[in-house]
Amino acid sequence: MDIINRNFFRLLRSGALNEYETLEPMSAFKWKRLAQIARAQNVVSIAYKGLKNHQYDEEINIPKYIAEEMQQEEYADKPESMNTQLSNLLLNKRLKKIRKEEPHQMDASMATVDVLNLIINNVGHMLNSGISLRSIIDLGIYLRTKGDKVDFVKLEGWLQQLHMQNMAQLQGSILMSVFNFEQEEIPFVHQFVSAAYKLAMRSVKHTAIDTSKEWHFRQSRTGFVKNNSTVLRRNLRRSIRYISYAPIETSSNFISNFTRSLSEIEE
Repeated sequence: MDIINRNFFRLLRSGALNEYETLEPMSAFKWKRLAQIARAQNVVSIAYKGLKNHQYDEEINIPKYIAEEMQQEEYADKPESMNTQLSNLLLNKRLKKIRKEEPHQMDASMATVDVLNLIINNVGHMLNSGISLRSIIDLGIYLRTKGDKVDFVKLEGWLQQLHMQNMAQLQGSILMSVFNFEQEEIPFVHQFVSAAYKLAMRSVKHTAIDTSKEWHFRQSRTGFVKNNSTVLRRNLRRSIRYISYAPIETSSNFISNFTRSLSEIEE
């Protein structure tokens, strides 16, 4: 699995950030597994772009049919949903105020708002379905291409208001641990989060399932309420995993999802 992960992230770094590192030869089975991971993580287009960048590698041995399948799926990535709201009412009110007032400030910086939105979007993915590598990459690309336009002092003030400093540091640490970003490229990372690499690898191993379409509680024909204990346990474990990074939002998100599940009981 390690060699698959290494080649997978090399392709993503190449396709998204134009960084080059020679790919390692793999069996057809492992190349097929890599393509499956790219598909599940919604990054086929990025991986295939990376593959084209590596097409002249001497040792590249990806089977032709797998490369052709990826080419056919190059434009099939699903648009990433933007989770731009917070579950906690007070924090979401502060977020809306930031977005409403910033365009009218003398030193307005919409690039800084964009980065904030990307961070909030990643928070939503983390809490509701697990780390989205596509959304993490989107944040990284923005920082690489437009980071010079971001007011990081202002951004950190906003993150403090929203109690999102640690979540932002976690996202930045993922960029550093698997996408080779330097800390100076991500000024809001003051302390590297050692768990970042493990969490990123977990997102590859355990592909996140969108729980929004799964039922937590359902009323049976006899009138009794049944619950999907698997989904509940998964959401609880996810909340426990991230609660130390954003305790207020994580708790509010879990309660919100739990309450919504109850309200969706079939009559």
